[in-house]
Amino acid sequence: MVRHEHLDSRATSVLLACCLFWGFQQVLVKATLPELPPVFQAGVRFVGATVVLWGWCRWRGVALFRRDGSLWPGLLVGLLFAGEFAAMYLGLKYTTASRLTTFLYTSPFWVALLLPLFVPAERLRGTQWLGLACAFAAVAFALREGFLHPEPGVSAHGDLLGLLAGVMWGLTTVTIRSTAVARVSAEKALFYQVSVSAVTLPLLSLALGEPWTWHWSAFATGSLLLQTAVGAFASYLAWMWLLVHYPATKISAFVFLTPIFALVAGALWLREPVTPSLVLALALVAAGIMLVNRRALAKAGT
Repeated sequence: MVRHEHLDSRATSVLLACCLFWGFQQVLVKATLPELPPVFQAGVRFVGATVVLWGWCRWRGVALFRRDGSLWPGLLVGLLFAGEFAAMYLGLKYTTASRLTTFLYTSPFWVALLLPLFVPAERLRGTQWLGLACAFAAVAFALREGFLHPEPGVSAHGDLLGLLAGVMWGLTTVTIRSTAVARVSAEKALFYQVSVSAVTLPLLSLALGEPWTWHWSAFATGSLLLQTAVGAFASYLAWMWLLVHYPATKISAFVFLTPIFALVAGALWLREPVTPSLVLALALVAAGIMLVNRRALAKAGT
């Protein structure tokens, strides 16, 4: 298995495509909430993704149930992944898609703080820490808006759920890279996540008393198909492949671009408010990306 020290043009292209879709996806999920409650929506998505991924692995001959020492860390990865999406989907009830996405993408902070404790090669340099600090300050600046001057459709409750989702995502990445899950195929690593989510999220939905309805409009059906096929299958399979072949710290920092795409999509589609504080926060986030990936970007330009 080939491991790369820096992000090359192929990795950058895949990351850009994923970030673009993920930014749009948060807006799509929020637009579907009037029809389908949040955790139920997430549960249906991952049940479908589990079926699609299982079919893909059968077709490709990828072994999913071979003993390789990854079962228990894999189940932990699945639970963390399910917790991330429960917090994210619930948070979209209380805040805008662009704000929640900003807080969701605090995950690189937790990756950068914790992963070097288990994988010394993932340790960041001084300028890269400066980049993460810059992005962290931006997120903290945006978070205060939900507490002090909330806009219509914005609440600190939703912002904090987005932040919790970011923590869970960061812990998922750390667990993958520091356990036996890092040595399995990208498909198997993803299967742990979507299959555990397919079991736990419907149970959580029932525990929350969400109404289950099976009479969906064409829009809701299309939304779930897109969330399942592209969001929970194709884009996450690409993400697992990137984690296997490239440094997790640099990948995680690069995806700070997603909130920018979510801000644009939310403003254009849902008419979500674009406050000066949020725009400034996203600009600082972009500056943080450049610092974290400065060496990789310089290398790509030569």
